[in-house]
Formats: sequence, structure tokens, C-alpha cells
Amino acid sequence: MRNNRRIVDHPVLGKLSDRKEITFTFDGQTYTGYEGDTIASALLANGVRTLRVHEESGKPRGIYCNIGHCFECRVNVNDEPGVRACLTEVKDNMVVKSGRVLPSPLVSTVNDTLPRTYAEFIEQQEDKKGEV
Repeated sequence: MRNNRRIVDHPVLGKLSDRKEITFTFDGQTYTGYEGDTIASALLANGVRTLRVHEESGKPRGIYCNIGHCFECRVNVNDEPGVRACLTEVKDNMVVKSGRVLPSPLVSTVNDTLPRTYAEFIEQQEDKKGEV
């Protein structure tokens, strides 16, 4: 299944055979792409649909808008985090890694009295009214 999801002769983009083939890695696996491909298009051509997971929930994320507006395709490129795969041209020997689940930013490290949701905030406010 190597790059079999490609248009090989396009009236505007030209022939795929005229472009130089390059290799890159994604999460430790080697893939091929072509000069001028974005990271996203090269991964899609190789059958990769999940580019990262949601930082908190762990749910898979892939390409959504493919024009740089939504930030769903963020990956790590050569140890630089937050690179949009849909806008970044793939380069020979590039090392791309998917985004992973991060520690929850909502967990309080000082004291656990801070509300994590609006509902918890309202509940705390009502509790404070009862204390006065």
C-alpha cells in the first residue's frame, strides 16, 4: 500500500513521475513522499489518517480543514511541537511525531479547591453564600 492513493497525472500539478521521491519518518516508521507534498498529503497518500490525539481526552485527530485554520493537524517536526501538517512541506529525512496526551492543565497543583468546570464554580459560590 505504498503511495497508492495518489493522482499520477494532474492537468495543473503535472505528472507525479516528474517529482523527486523523498523519505521521512512518522512515529518511527519510514514513509515516502514527493517534493512539494505537505506532511499531511504525504501521510494521507500512505494511508495515515490519525496525526495526533487530543491533548486531554486522547481521542484521535486528523486533517480537518486542510488550509491551516483549525490546528487539528498539529505534529512535532524535528522536535519542534505544534507544526501544522497541512501547511508544512515534507522534506527528505524529516522526523515527524504525532501529538500525545498531555498532563491535564485543569488539575490544581496548589490546592484542590479551584473549580475545574463552571458547574463546580457555581456550586462553590452557592456553598460560600451558605457560610455567611
